[in-house]
Amino acid sequence: MQPSHHFVRIAALSLLAFAAMPSANAQHQSMVQTGDITVHYNALPTTNITADVAHQYGITRSASRALLNVAVRKGVPGEDKAVPAVVTAAATNLNGQRQELRMREVREGEAVYYLGETRIADKETLTFEITITAEGANSPLRASFQQQFFVSR
Repeated sequence: MQPSHHFVRIAALSLLAFAAMPSANAQHQSMVQTGDITVHYNALPTTNITADVAHQYGITRSASRALLNVAVRKGVPGEDKAVPAVVTAAATNLNGQRQELRMREVREGEAVYYLGETRIADKETLTFEITITAEGANSPLRASFQQQFFVSR
């Protein structure tokens, strides 16, 4: 497997869910980079994750839950490697209600990624704020994105 596709593999729980996802539920996947550190992140309703994958990763499948997935990589794209980090995240809805996400580290072979769950409602828009301090880094990286969720009951 090529290292440049490593994030795709380590985010398998998200990708398995995306295969059957309606276009209205397209996930947000993005990245932020500074120096040789790249952080990939995405969010999706947990109902888009298969029961087997949810069980494997301890994720609660519910129409009222979303999953934030964060992976931290160090090095030149194509030769980068997973790097441990301290990851904190919060989700705020349009009414200003903020929820701190409990991010937990998952290791799978050489892969390291961070998962956190938050409450959602149908057609709710959340702003995610993520702070990432990669191992050995002097200062944190920050990323934020807004996403609207469409869930079926």
